Amino acid sequence: MLTINFHDFPLNDGDLVLDLGCGEGRHVINAYLHGDVTAIGVDLNHRDLLTSRERFLPFAQASGNKQFYLQQADATQLPFADHSIDKIICSEVLEHIPDYQGVLAEIERILKPGGLLAITVPRAWPEKICWWLSSEYHQVEGGHIRIFNGSHLRREIEQRPFNFYKRHWAHALHSPFWWLKCLWWKTQDTNPLIKSYHRLLVWDLMKKPWLTQTLEKWLNPIMGKSVVMYFRKENS
Repeated sequence: MLTINFHDFPLNDGDLVLDLGCGEGRHVINAYLHGDVTAIGVDLNHRDLLTSRERFLPFAQASGNKQFYLQQADATQLPFADHSIDKIICSEVLEHIPDYQGVLAEIERILKPGGLLAITVPRAWPEKICWWLSSEYHQVEGGHIRIFNGSHLRREIEQRPFNFYKRHWAHALHSPFWWLKCLWWKTQDTNPLIKSYHRLLVWDLMKKPWLTQTLEKWLNPIMGKSVVMYFRKENS
């Protein structure tokens, strides 16, 4: 399930692409599949990196110029040289990190002038409903520690040498799913309604039927769970 749209975030052959906070690998693996790029996934969670590696193995190619790497690292202290990365994805990460400004500073440091940055965070009003329905939702270890106002975050990023060029929303069908999970947090694993909704989301992901794909496209501007923003770093 991709949050970034690679049509809005084009990759070129030879690009060094970093998925910062890659989790279980959805974006870094798809970046690898998009062209002859070097795709690097970084995360602090070693278990997620192992899962990412397992998910990548069926797609590994022995030919071509593709390369794939995973690295355990702190997003506020990245092991990359200044101006060394062509494209950076930071999807659903900043809401977890106390020093998110430190992460933005590291992104600014390592991204090449003219390079592209894609950032996604949970949209404010669907996220507020989750927090209202369940305190456990945002109090679990590694959970969300803040709710971002997308426009405010955009302005913060634009105060750095980044130019905004596009915004969209994603995963509208997932907003009610998370509201249901929060409403029945303690019994979510056995709740029949939540289990049925999950099967619907899996069916939508695997089959991509016209009905649900079109419905989500229409609903994303209204209730998309994530806001997705794209920036280009200014040339020095």
